[in-house]
Amino acid sequence: MSAGKLSKLETGKVRPTVQDVDLIMTALGVSDAVKDEFLATARAEATEATAWRLLRRMGPWKHQRTIKAIEASTTTLRLFQGQLIPGLLQTPEYMSAVFSLPPALPDESRAKTVAARMERQAVLYDDGRSFHFVICEHVLRWLVSEPVIMALQLDRLVSLSRLPNLSVGVVPLTGRMPDFPMTCFSLHDDRLVIVETFHSEVTTRDPKDVETYVDTFERFASVALYGDDMRTLVESIRDGFLPQQESP
Repeated sequence: MSAGKLSKLETGKVRPTVQDVDLIMTALGVSDAVKDEFLATARAEATEATAWRLLRRMGPWKHQRTIKAIEASTTTLRLFQGQLIPGLLQTPEYMSAVFSLPPALPDESRAKTVAARMERQAVLYDDGRSFHFVICEHVLRWLVSEPVIMALQLDRLVSLSRLPNLSVGVVPLTGRMPDFPMTCFSLHDDRLVIVETFHSEVTTRDPKDVETYVDTFERFASVALYGDDMRTLVESIRDGFLPQQESP
C-alpha cells in the first residue's frame, strides 16, 4: 500500500475497503480477535441498505438529488435493468406513471420527484462521461402506462441511443439467457454498486461484490443487441403500441 493511499485513508479522503483493513491489521500484527472485529465493521460499512419507506418519508425527490451527486462523480456508468426503463432514459410521462404505481406518491411529491429525476438527465450530455445501459426486452413491452406513453418512451430510447457517449443494449427474449435478471443495479466506475430490491436500496463498495456485479453486467451485455439491430427491435415494439391505422 502506497504512502499516499495510506494518508488518504487516515484523513478520511478515501473509504477503506475490507481488503485495506485486512492488510493494515495484518501489518500491525494485531490479535485475530481484534482483526475480526475491525473486519466485521469494515464489511458493515461497505454494504448499506436503506428501506424505501425511509426514503419516502424523507422525500423521494431528495433521494434523486443524492443519486444525481453520485452520478456527477462517476466517469463510467453501467446500468442493468430487468424491471423498468432506466431513470436517466425515462420521459416525464413514463416517470409519472412509475411513481403512480403502488404505493403511489401524492401529486405534489410525485411532481417534485419527476422534476428532480429530469434534472439528473443533464449528465448524459457530458462528453467526459460514458454510459452503458443493458435492458431486458420484456421491460420494453410491460404496460407501465397507456400504450401511447409507452410508444413515446421507446422513441426517446431510440433517440438517446445515438448519443456518442451512450450505448443501449437490449437482451432479446429469443436468445439464451446468461443468468436470471433477479434485480436491477448500477455500477459507478469500479468503486460502487447500487442495487434495488423490493424493500430497500442496497449500496456496496466491497471489491468482491463489485466484481460480482461487473461480471453479471458483462454476461448480459454479451448477449444484448446494439446499434441498428437494437433500434429495429425497439421500433417494432413501439409500433405495436401505436393505434392500428384503418385500411383505406
